[in-house]
Amino acid sequence: MNEIIYGIHSVESVLKVDPFRFLKVYFIENIYNNRLRILMRILKERGVIVQLVTKKQLNNMVNYGIHQGVVALVKKKIFFEKEIIPVLVKKPVVFFLILDGITDSHNLGSCLRSANAAGVDAVIVPKHRTAKLNSIAKKAASGAAELIPLVRVRNLINTLRMLKKHNIWIIGTSSKIGRSLYKSSVIGSLALIMGSEDKGIRYLTYKYCDEIINIPMIGTISSLNVSVATGICLFEFIKKNQFSIQ
Repeated sequence: MNEIIYGIHSVESVLKVDPFRFLKVYFIENIYNNRLRILMRILKERGVIVQLVTKKQLNNMVNYGIHQGVVALVKKKIFFEKEIIPVLVKKPVVFFLILDGITDSHNLGSCLRSANAAGVDAVIVPKHRTAKLNSIAKKAASGAAELIPLVRVRNLINTLRMLKKHNIWIIGTSSKIGRSLYKSSVIGSLALIMGSEDKGIRYLTYKYCDEIINIPMIGTISSLNVSVATGICLFEFIKKNQFSIQ
């Protein structure tokens, strides 16, 4: 199964992590950007098929998305729960981000970007009622979608049960209940659950949380965009738990 990715960050990320995924890369003719020239040269040196095309052709490939002059056809990378999770839970300390009901592709991509920056081991989402990892999400992720495992699970509750069996602390978030994020004292492996902006975490998901936290609002606005809230929570737990930042 193949897919299209576009934008300099996304193509560079695949080149860095798994260049064998490339099938063909299209560059805008009359390249105006030195970074594009370098990228094309490296791809050619790696034996990747490169083709120069018009801007109109690139626009049509990505439905007029912001491609920055480069579009790539790559082998789709799929992560399965049975392959990823058991490996990660064997680490001394693990850090998961769980997105429960995030249906906006831009928010999904932004959360992936924050998760990668925070050193999260994997992002876990339900197979259903979750935004697709489409071109919008990948563009918002700015290359992170190619770097961090996004694991779609059939049954999120079963996954939470499995994580708890491995002594991973489950932290849910809310805009209305729970203790302040800044008063949480969790140390060790954890899984942070972020819910949708309108409905939050589902009730059944809440039942499997070991702790519920919220971000105190000082101004008149009562809530934050989920991707912004995700970044705040992730880096606060890095500080609290002294996760190493690579």
